[in-house]
Amino acid sequence: MSLFAPGDRTVALLAQVAVERSVDRYPDGLTYAVPATLADLRAGERVRVPLGRGDTPVEGIVVRTIAADSEPAPSAARLKFVESRSGDAPPMPAQLVELARWISAYYVCPVGMTLAAMTPAAVKRGTGTVTRAFVDLASGWEAALAAAKRVSAQQRAAIGALHAMPAGDRPVDLRELRERAGLGTDEPVKRLVAAGIVTIERRSTVEASWRAERVLADAEPELTTAQRSVVDAVGAAVGAGFSQHLLFGVTGAGKTEVYMRLIRRALDAGRTALVLVPEIALTPQTGGRLLARFPGERVAILHSGLTAAQRNQQWNLVSSGQVRLVMGARSAVFAPVPDGQLGIVIVDEEHDSSYKQDQMPRYHGRDVAIRRAQLAGCPVLLGSATPSLESWFNATERKASALHVLRERAPGLRLPSVQVVDFAEERRRFPDQRVHLLGPTLAGAVQTTLDTGGQVLILLNRRGYANYIACADARCGWLMRCDRCDAGMICHTLPSPAGGAAARYVRCHHCQSEQRLPRECPQCGRGITVFGLGVQRVEEELTRLHPALVPGSTMLRIDADSMQDAEDFHDALGRFGRGEVRLLVGTQMIAKGLDFPGVRLVGVVNADTALNLPDFRAAERTFQLVSQVSGRCGRGADAGRAIVQTFQPDAPAIRLAAAHDFESFAAGELDMRRKFGLPPWKRMARAVVRDESEERAREDAESLARALAAAAERANVGRTPEEHIQVSGPFPCPIARIADRWRMQVEMMAPTAASLGKFLTSARNEGTLRPGEAVAVDVDPVALM
Repeated sequence: MSLFAPGDRTVALLAQVAVERSVDRYPDGLTYAVPATLADLRAGERVRVPLGRGDTPVEGIVVRTIAADSEPAPSAARLKFVESRSGDAPPMPAQLVELARWISAYYVCPVGMTLAAMTPAAVKRGTGTVTRAFVDLASGWEAALAAAKRVSAQQRAAIGALHAMPAGDRPVDLRELRERAGLGTDEPVKRLVAAGIVTIERRSTVEASWRAERVLADAEPELTTAQRSVVDAVGAAVGAGFSQHLLFGVTGAGKTEVYMRLIRRALDAGRTALVLVPEIALTPQTGGRLLARFPGERVAILHSGLTAAQRNQQWNLVSSGQVRLVMGARSAVFAPVPDGQLGIVIVDEEHDSSYKQDQMPRYHGRDVAIRRAQLAGCPVLLGSATPSLESWFNATERKASALHVLRERAPGLRLPSVQVVDFAEERRRFPDQRVHLLGPTLAGAVQTTLDTGGQVLILLNRRGYANYIACADARCGWLMRCDRCDAGMICHTLPSPAGGAAARYVRCHHCQSEQRLPRECPQCGRGITVFGLGVQRVEEELTRLHPALVPGSTMLRIDADSMQDAEDFHDALGRFGRGEVRLLVGTQMIAKGLDFPGVRLVGVVNADTALNLPDFRAAERTFQLVSQVSGRCGRGADAGRAIVQTFQPDAPAIRLAAAHDFESFAAGELDMRRKFGLPPWKRMARAVVRDESEERAREDAESLARALAAAAERANVGRTPEEHIQVSGPFPCPIARIADRWRMQVEMMAPTAASLGKFLTSARNEGTLRPGEAVAVDVDPVALM
């Protein structure tokens, strides 16, 4: 049976196309007819199609193609035709298209938006693409030369240069040929082409400048018995189908060496290895190690810190199969490795919240990596010294992951000694009444470490200079808050001119609005006081206490304000690794994955910054942060020491992190969450209703909550209480207003991911849940603020 569209054009093939728009009514895309000229169209290709009543040309990706007579299709009279293929972007592998469909369904996001987010804009635009001409001697060139009426000296020079080149070096770039033959223009070569003596072809390549840093290649260390057990167990799964593994190893246990050996197994099997790291900050060091260990392999690096041309270049290299080792941050999970080539997926620091995307599609890179490995039929290895409780639960309770444990540090290394300092008690030892951020114990340890040639890491997970700006008169009570958000403003400082005072300004870390720090209270006209914690203030105090530390020289600050791009990270970590920088002070960027043998001291200025947040994951994050940053020291011949300042020294998260006892912490935290029915025992989704009117936000949230509760009631029929879908709310978000939009939330809990996904899909199909500007849907949220 054939379908006919207007104009009597026979249709044998249909294509479901996901347009790059927020169209959520058609989860598998819109159906178009495929003209005979595009009969070889396949899933993953970019096309241009007409959309809407006005037939506006838009771009999209083919989700799948269907024979016109294989299943019911839209009325022939309503069919529109695919107009053309679009751009030079390489087709997306079929497995990535399937992955996009899963992300769209599970994370409640239109499939077109999902696919659009998976392909970098630079790839769609072809940024950095350069077309070059390549020249070679034509077949039968000697006869053509003999038949030519007139051949100039310049033309003969070009022929001679080509003939002198080994056949394997041809065709040659036209620019290089001109240089070899001493030609001033392209004209002699053009005349040779016209005479049939040489051929010329044009090739498009993506060019980008790179700064490649390799670390020195050390001899491969002898594996410990525990390491070899992990390599053998996971390595045996390469080429044997999908399997899921969790590697729990204390900091410094040699997890990276395990990764290296498994990458080698995949490469030896002719497959591609994909390695994910949580932060751009980790790519220079990890990338350098990969380059050093695998000098014969080209390594593709994918993260948001690249230039547009670099992103396009790396994407094309992966898509064409020219690289077999891919590394990057969260979005690298979408690397276009050809179908059938992926051999292993490794997720380093799998616990890190940076793997969660905070805009549509709100996917979790770790969980998407697991799904990607399932589709590719290869093993996935999640590694961490402080696994997320979800991953630990999957390994110990659900048995969905094989658990591998490295309990000891690599030979020659010892876990650091961790001293928890009661800062309330410590403050009584200050000789003056000024506010100090570094107590006597930490300040003294910094001086001793610097004096003996060691390096220091100082952590405070709070940006800026201070987090409270208030009237100096306590009777007034004025506190500076953002005009657009339900949050306080944060004081920042600018670099001070020579001999001058540092300028200060305030910024909201939610809407990013900025203004000058006011000189006087707007309510009473008295002065302003700035107090509280911030990493810039720690930097200032370190400079005052330790004059040998020069900001920008022997001391560097690493946070989102000082590190603007990947080049800054390269510079900072390179200088620290060479010993030029003695002390790094920063936020959580310095707390994970970094391996510098010269670090003998780690100081945590305040371990409580996240402990009292209204979020059930607060204790877990605190444990991870303290444990991870403590593990950055003691990686050389000298023993390491960590000093943790806290106002809550008896908090289990801090006490057990100091004892390097993750398993006890996990057992206690999981038991608490089981009692209260919280993840990972249950799965959560959160719908946040946003509106400029507080009243409308409340009304819309109440309407949504009622509709979802009714849907849950229908879904719960015939189920036991343990299997019920639960809907709670609405209630104001902890930060009730951001960027002039009021926020109300509705929470949904389900016993399993499958039941939650089924419920959300049903609510979406019924039109109850419509993600977009007004409603943000976050499945498996990692933050509840």
